[in-house]
Amino acid sequence: MNPILALLKENNISDQQIGELFQALTQNPLAAMMTLSQLGLPQEKLQLLMGQVMQNPALIKEAVEELGLDFSKVEAAKAKLQQ
Repeated sequence: MNPILALLKENNISDQQIGELFQALTQNPLAAMMTLSQLGLPQEKLQLLMGQVMQNPALIKEAVEELGLDFSKVEAAKAKLQQ
């Protein structure tokens, strides 16, 4: 299992909440950050999660694909933010 998804599940984040988080990520990465902050993860777990993503951004792609979402939408949302 993807380490991002594993960390979320270990912290009792439901499959529905995980799905909503990554759905938000495919539409608006900034909104996904807000959603992530509202999940109530302990600060040290949130920092661990962010560290993993910073060290290995491909983990996001793996998680999105594992959830059956379209990673190209993440790329499109990211490009839109950079404009």
